[in-house]
Amino acid sequence: MSAAPRRLILLGSTGSIGTSTVEVLGHLRRSGGPAFEVIGLAAGSNAELLAAQARELGVHELAMADEAAADRLPRGGAVRTGADAAVRLVEDLARPGDLVVAAMVGFAGLDGVMAAIARGCHIGLANKETLVAAGEWVTRAARERGVALLPIDSEHSALAQCIRSGRLEEIDRVVITASGGPFRTWSAERTAQATVAEALNHPTWRMGRKITIDSATLMNKALEIIEAHWLFGLPAERIEAIVHPQSIVHGLAEFQDGSVMAQLSPPDMKLPIQMALTWPDRAPGIARRLDWASLRSLEFHPVDHERFPAVRLAHEVIRLGGTSGATFNAANEAAVHAFLQGRIAFGQIGELVRQAMTALPPRPLTCLRDAAAADADARHFVEARLGPSLVRS
Repeated sequence: MSAAPRRLILLGSTGSIGTSTVEVLGHLRRSGGPAFEVIGLAAGSNAELLAAQARELGVHELAMADEAAADRLPRGGAVRTGADAAVRLVEDLARPGDLVVAAMVGFAGLDGVMAAIARGCHIGLANKETLVAAGEWVTRAARERGVALLPIDSEHSALAQCIRSGRLEEIDRVVITASGGPFRTWSAERTAQATVAEALNHPTWRMGRKITIDSATLMNKALEIIEAHWLFGLPAERIEAIVHPQSIVHGLAEFQDGSVMAQLSPPDMKLPIQMALTWPDRAPGIARRLDWASLRSLEFHPVDHERFPAVRLAHEVIRLGGTSGATFNAANEAAVHAFLQGRIAFGQIGELVRQAMTALPPRPLTCLRDAAAADADARHFVEARLGPSLVRS
């Protein structure tokens, strides 16, 4: 007898991870993989795409953060609107989902993740900021509810696969790789004055604007280091980053006997998405395969911490604990938003984050309100250095 379909809620369905998740679900259905029933979709403002996804997947329970955009959705289903629409979608369903794919960008995705954990849903986590800002609370809540946090990220998916080769206590260190972004070979002076168009021209990946800028500053590696700390319980000194321009090796685990396990695949987010959906099993894949005949070399270079200071800041966040992650994340979100608006130079992003970390010492994270307060303080700090009208990203 075939297993009943797993009930899935997709938060952030119209973004790059969300649309790729829909592709993976279609592939699994066609290839005879595990069966899923999508019971809820949440999006920000792309009403047309959300409506198309709802029709394709037969979903009637929807959420849209942009109330004006929601007016363009066809009538007939239940549509929640407003900033808390995704949370209400998770909470309202009579039967909770088996799995919630959390693909909303930024600190705004935290509440949806916590609501899903409270209902006992396993989490396919594509939202780095959730663990960066409140990893202590998120991981504790997940343990108490018996909820699995399944990484939808090429690096953490790679580490999860490598770690399965042994036991966590046998690992000396893990290494996540960075493509180096579009400015890997640029001088510090040229990088500091890079334009928005140049920063968005990533050589390997196609992602949303905020994530692409994070890749250009290597802030994405900083966020991933903090995320790895919470996902795998490793201290800062056992998590490293290295530049790997080919983006073929996504993560490595070095064991105490000297053995190193690495996960290799072409850069394609559909692979870690499918891994999270089917974990711990594997199914016939939709992602591209490696062409071994054309693979000539794999390069690795140390991170230039002077040009890309974010990685060192990440280790500091782990050591400081408390609200430092929320401060770090919020300052970066605000600075990236300002850069995309043309209000600061590229080189000011990391400097504003550093200044916020110095000016706003961490406080104990006694509840999620502490993370929210630190988030607000960091945004206000950045805003005060830019002038009025900074809009929350």
